[in-house]
Amino acid sequence: MPPRNVVVAQSGGPTCVINNSLRGIIEAARRRPDRIGKVYGGRFGIEGVLKEELIDLSATPDEEIALLRTSPAAGSIGTCRYKLKKGQDEDFARVVEVFKAHDVGYFFYIGGNDSQDTAHKVSVLANEHGLDLVAVGVPKTIDNDLGDAEFTLLDHSPGYGSVARYYAHYVRQANEENAGSRPADPVLVIQAMGRKIGYIPAAARLADPRREMPLQIYLTESGLSLQQLGENVIRQLESDGRCIVVVSEGFDVGEVGSVRDNFGHVQFSSSQQTVAQVVVNYLNTLKFPVPGKARGQVPGTDQRNAIAYASSVDLDEAYGVGRHAVEIALNEGNGWMATILRDRSGSAYNVHYDKAPLEKVANSERFFPKEWLAPSGIDVTDEFVDYARPLIGEDWVSVPTVAGLPRFARIAQVFAPRKLPAYVPQTYRK
Repeated sequence: MPPRNVVVAQSGGPTCVINNSLRGIIEAARRRPDRIGKVYGGRFGIEGVLKEELIDLSATPDEEIALLRTSPAAGSIGTCRYKLKKGQDEDFARVVEVFKAHDVGYFFYIGGNDSQDTAHKVSVLANEHGLDLVAVGVPKTIDNDLGDAEFTLLDHSPGYGSVARYYAHYVRQANEENAGSRPADPVLVIQAMGRKIGYIPAAARLADPRREMPLQIYLTESGLSLQQLGENVIRQLESDGRCIVVVSEGFDVGEVGSVRDNFGHVQFSSSQQTVAQVVVNYLNTLKFPVPGKARGQVPGTDQRNAIAYASSVDLDEAYGVGRHAVEIALNEGNGWMATILRDRSGSAYNVHYDKAPLEKVANSERFFPKEWLAPSGIDVTDEFVDYARPLIGEDWVSVPTVAGLPRFARIAQVFAPRKLPAYVPQTYRK
């Protein structure tokens, strides 16, 4: 068969390492000119497919593609939160039309739960319409909620290791601040991402695996109240004179004026007030047994794009799973997601790459294991630390710089010639 073209796209929130999965796909595809022709990037995810905005990645030289390794977030080809929903028949027909027009034989979609659902729908669509297309998903999510409770489909998602490393370092540095400033600021409240699944705030324990800091961690899954949080903080102040509180953005403090994205998920960073501010306000109504007040910090999207904190392990695995996705497409066919599985045979940390049916991971949601939540409700167990510690790596990542500034990849903005009439995705029509 003659070579067929590729479309690769990204969806959902970005990560430090998402571009390394993109790089893995591009470089693996370029090594197979016998099977693969041009490689296109869907500009802003599936929206780029619907709008026929396909970046011709073949126009970007190898040295720029190599720089994707340490180029964070989704600035390369963009991402989206557009979901192909039941009843959007015109959108589905348009995907088929665009892929046929550009002789697309392979579709790779990098993303989390909802993105894998889109990849699954495209794979089913191909079968139903007789479209000669192989659709393969590539995992990505800082929340680490993709996969199954037994960790047999996917051990962890690319992106999580880096955000875990971010919090391990962030909390360790914050502890130095809190220790030195406690006469005025004895309580520091840090809000972590994680709508309802606690892998991100849990990573704060990696900053202090021996439990030497006055650190309290509040996952959404703890089920504790704001009043119980306050009582715990008072006890910590009585014993240590200071307290660091890491709280999930999804911790129940009452109404915060929530805003939702196109996937239907609460966007706490867009809400009218933050959980951290509610906690700080409440704590400052209490009578502390020491002088001073509570202060709050809310790391923003930097926790998912701060390349300086990226995990080298995470970068390598993101690249490996992207390359493996191409192997799956060429050798296994349609309807799979590339996966990372941990080798359990020895004490050293090692992984291998595998695959899982898209239908099993589409819209799946893995929760934080109850057995990893400490009985106190304000800590995690050593079992979690053993699971997460290898993911954050050891050394700092070396980011190329020019004149003291990071040098990120520059993707040539060359687009495939349009072959179809202009199209407005159904969700955006008035």
